[in-house]
Amino acid sequence: MSEDSGSGTERRQYESLRRTAQAQETRAEIARAARELFIAHGWAATTVRDVAREAGVSVPTVYATYGNKTGLALALADSADLAADLPRLVEELADAEPRDQLAAMAAYDRRLYERAGDVIQLVRDAGRTEPDLANTYDDGRRRADEARHQVFTSWPAGTLRVDVAQALDIYAALCTIDVYTTLTVERAWSPDQVQTWWAETLPQLLLTPS
Repeated sequence: MSEDSGSGTERRQYESLRRTAQAQETRAEIARAARELFIAHGWAATTVRDVAREAGVSVPTVYATYGNKTGLALALADSADLAADLPRLVEELADAEPRDQLAAMAAYDRRLYERAGDVIQLVRDAGRTEPDLANTYDDGRRRADEARHQVFTSWPAGTLRVDVAQALDIYAALCTIDVYTTLTVERAWSPDQVQTWWAETLPQLLLTPS
């Protein structure tokens, strides 16, 4: 009897894992469909029904999973930092020289724009009519500034050739999704070329010559 009871417990555990896996697959499929449709047709032109049809699920399933269309876009925005491998950046910043830290930050931005640039542009564009998405975009920009501020203020006095506020402005003007898109799409640069240019240019603009 104990063996039957144990088998029943295992079956229930496996069934629970199976349901969890199915739920994760459904979330991922809905997110994939939303991303493709938002990018292809735009935020305003895409409906929850369109997303459900593309993902092969019901409209109530989309609402139950993400709440609404804004919730879908917010979930995609949250995935951007994961796509760019933030833990890798943290490791590369530790105990590195300022020039190497700038190179690591440029590499992170390259990964972010290469893997999730379409999502960033989507959130920014949709934010013109959707306050929650505008706030999400602004929050992302603010978090990036805060992270750079922590790095710049950790350097010894005299490392920066400009003050911290100017350094933040210069970095934010150079390493943007628009610059990345212009160079890779309009000018046919490779992502490696953009990253290399950023890594070489940032020290020239920000660091005091040795």
